[in-house]
Amino acid sequence: MNLAVIGTGYVGLVTGTCFAETGNNVTCVDIDVNKVEKLRNGEITIYEPGLEVLFERNSRQGRLKFTTDLKEAVDTAQIIFLALPTPPGEDGSADLSYIMGVAKQLSLLIKDYKVIIDKSTVPVGTAEKVHAIIAEHTSEDLFDVVSNPEFLREGVAVEDFLKPDRVVIGTNSDRARKIMKQLYEPFVRQGNPIYFMDERSAEMTKYAANSYLATRISFMNEIANLCERVGANVDMVRMGMGSDTRIGKRFLFPGVGYGGSCFPKDVQALAKTANDFAYNFNILNAVMGVNDKQRYTLADKIKAYFGDNLSGRTIGIWGLAFKPNTDDIREAPALYTIEALLEAGATIKAFDPEAMENIHRYFGDRIELCKDQYEVLINADALAIVTEWSVFRTPSFQVMKELMKTEIIFDGRNLYDLEVMAELGFHYHSIGREPVGKKPA
Repeated sequence: MNLAVIGTGYVGLVTGTCFAETGNNVTCVDIDVNKVEKLRNGEITIYEPGLEVLFERNSRQGRLKFTTDLKEAVDTAQIIFLALPTPPGEDGSADLSYIMGVAKQLSLLIKDYKVIIDKSTVPVGTAEKVHAIIAEHTSEDLFDVVSNPEFLREGVAVEDFLKPDRVVIGTNSDRARKIMKQLYEPFVRQGNPIYFMDERSAEMTKYAANSYLATRISFMNEIANLCERVGANVDMVRMGMGSDTRIGKRFLFPGVGYGGSCFPKDVQALAKTANDFAYNFNILNAVMGVNDKQRYTLADKIKAYFGDNLSGRTIGIWGLAFKPNTDDIREAPALYTIEALLEAGATIKAFDPEAMENIHRYFGDRIELCKDQYEVLINADALAIVTEWSVFRTPSFQVMKELMKTEIIFDGRNLYDLEVMAELGFHYHSIGREPVGKKPA
């Protein structure tokens, strides 16, 4: 099949590359000339494990191409994916201007039958709006608009796309349904389902799924905070909960809040949709409130220990991306941690395996970026662990003790065993567990 993917951000690039991997001819479109030139030259513009091999192979074999010419891509494509940004507005609503702008352009370009697919995360009713805009200048016989939300987890997005838990397709068109079934059949050969439903239900499914996962995270953060007050260990509580088959083990790890490009804006957008329909979604409002507070947990612990004035203190930061195996810093808890520490007067030294370039663009020279995790520790008064990269799980604790001014760790991801840290002589604070180790003199 001939596909066009409009937008070469995270979703667009993964989508285009993975569809090319199953033999489709894919043309990816973007208005950013510099980005397109990089992609044409074989330079991937995002970090995603496993993507580079597929990108290189399909580019070399001619199935994956890039252009700034929308008409060129549309003319030859039977299927057109809209993988455009939908950033949150001030009121939490999703900004659909990019999608609607492209829909207007498509209305003037479509000359034969096309399936137009909303791949971006969009509010309920967006497919109908896209359909109405295209229909202003195009016969309704020449197109169908389908909702096909993505469920990609950054860091394992290639695996998620190639072997999806499920595929959700919203359409009332038999013609579009047959085309979409044919397109996705190579990805569900092991029997995972393709769920066909109406467009509005498909749009709601994405928001409902992400909002529920965000709710689990915020709930566990509240449990962790309570555990600290009552003297319980959240790790034990989590294991006891997760062994209940009605609950399950995933998304029960406490930490410093959720971030990234999906959960924050999706929760906001669903709450805004509820508000638009005069429904007070109390649980989601609470989830957002808990997460907003949790982002500052590490900074609050550090200030509680050293005092609100951190002038003269150097705090090392391990982990800057919102999660491991990505360079994405959108709504990353590290941003909030660092801003709070800077405001209190601290000097910040930081390291992340992949997000350094993005962090430099964000903070500039306000923080010191180090070449590795150990350089961060030189003369540091404390270390704050914000992102649970694997490289941070088994460090050389002896080297850490030699480099740090004081052996104090504030761990926002509960990477280390309490007894081990006490035996090693660290004063160790984590989430939902009592601090261990003697306070340094």
